[in-house]
Amino acid sequence: MDPALRAIVTALRTRGMSDEVIQHAMTTAELTSRPLRTVLIDDQLVTEFQLAQAVAEAYGVEAAELSSFPIEPAAMGRVPLTLARRHRMLPIAVTESTITVAVGDPGDVLALDDIRAATGLMVRPMVVTKDELNRLLDRYTRESTDLDQAAAQIVADEGAASSSDGLNSVNEDAPVVRYVNALLERAITSRASDIHLEPSEYDLKIRLRIDGVLHEVDAVPRGIQAALISRLKILSGLDITERRVPQNGRITKELGGRSIDLRTATLPTVWGEKVVLRVLDTGSIDLELRKLGFTDDNYARFSASFSKPHGMVLVTGPTGSGKSTTLYATLGEIARPEVNVITVEDPVEYRMDGINQVQVNVKAGLTFAAVLPAILRSDPDVVLIGEIRDRATAQLAVEAALTGHLVLSTLHTNDAPSAMPRLVEMGIEPFLVGSSLDSVLAQRLSRRLCEWCKEAYAPQEKDLSGAQWPFEVFGKPENFWRPVGCRSCAQTGYRGRLAINEVMPVSEEIERLTVRHAAASEIKKVAIAEGMVTLRDDGLRKTMAGLTSLEEVLRVTV
Repeated sequence: MDPALRAIVTALRTRGMSDEVIQHAMTTAELTSRPLRTVLIDDQLVTEFQLAQAVAEAYGVEAAELSSFPIEPAAMGRVPLTLARRHRMLPIAVTESTITVAVGDPGDVLALDDIRAATGLMVRPMVVTKDELNRLLDRYTRESTDLDQAAAQIVADEGAASSSDGLNSVNEDAPVVRYVNALLERAITSRASDIHLEPSEYDLKIRLRIDGVLHEVDAVPRGIQAALISRLKILSGLDITERRVPQNGRITKELGGRSIDLRTATLPTVWGEKVVLRVLDTGSIDLELRKLGFTDDNYARFSASFSKPHGMVLVTGPTGSGKSTTLYATLGEIARPEVNVITVEDPVEYRMDGINQVQVNVKAGLTFAAVLPAILRSDPDVVLIGEIRDRATAQLAVEAALTGHLVLSTLHTNDAPSAMPRLVEMGIEPFLVGSSLDSVLAQRLSRRLCEWCKEAYAPQEKDLSGAQWPFEVFGKPENFWRPVGCRSCAQTGYRGRLAINEVMPVSEEIERLTVRHAAASEIKKVAIAEGMVTLRDDGLRKTMAGLTSLEEVLRVTV
């Protein structure tokens, strides 16, 4: 028996497959002159990925599922697509000395040698299923062909492809249309939260934000930039002739039987328009407050504030810190048939049943400040304001909170105590801020460690000193956890995100400090004395619990 075949059979035997079944498969393969893997799959004796794992074990390498693996475009750029297709190998990651290639047959040493010769790097094979490999190779071939065809079409039309001709939804066979559809589908299936199209002097870079970190996935020739952006603007309902001012729009994409919204924002830059699409996939988000990462103590403090019939609750943090998700999860606990909930947002990110949602329309004069008086005349119990951006909106929010309404909103500050001085700085009287504001929640998002591959380790003194570890609060930790990487997390060591919180109820002492125009640092000292857990300390607690890594906490809270 061939040594490689013997190794595969041994690996299958260790997985519980009986000798009779293996012998039957081998006999069938011999009689039909078909390879063992084909017989096994056709007879459904083992799943495709189980066989890939067996092959990987036989050769002493890893197996992976490519469905959620962020393939590095730099790796694809090191190997010509024709060479990858000829050998049925897909480059998926690259370092200074090693290139990782997805293969179906790790025993094809001639193909591995060709890749090594073409790149000058050590080749690390990773076994994947035949179907996944073929699908991805076909997709990259199709995308490459679409870009080539689009470039040829633009040249033939003497630049006319930058117009709407050939880019609208009627002509779904246009190369640019096919490429945009593939890009959107790729971003959604990769669990990306944002898609960035960034023009530069020589090309258009495409990056996906996955679990809070940007990954470059493609670089499009500059000649196709105008056609690609025009297609996205047409889908978003934007004016493709206007390139000098920012625009906002929305795309609805059907995928896998569900509807997914993408929020589009354009920004003029020196090299052309930058486009960012925020993926609003409500089906992939669990809008349950307890599952967002709240500790029991922080949940109790926060729920005590939004359970009251009136007052203002603010969620603060930078863009992309999950403020809107937290507010919607809060509405999920508040909204009942006997409660009238009205929101005013720019834009409406998640559509929810049983809630009256109003979309801001600046062109029509429907701003936050303009629509809030009308909302207050509509007999609301709970009012959600997407963001407090100016004095007029802040003043109306404060008045609503003081007149018997529960007001939920967001504010851009670095921590919870800074919300008080920020509102005063906007022009709200300090005594009104102290009287109306009931609680402030500051939030950051940290990547969650993969439960399948995280490993424990004993922290060194240098790790603790570099993190300024609060020994007086937590003592000396015995174990931390760090990312390793496996097929479940696409070799990143992280899968999903969790919230790091800081909840500050507004006490009488904090109210007095606000009236005295106290600095945020003074308010913070009092809040900590009253039991507030800071963002850093909440993150460190989750580090000790094995939910995230120390590096992640330092990244998002420094």
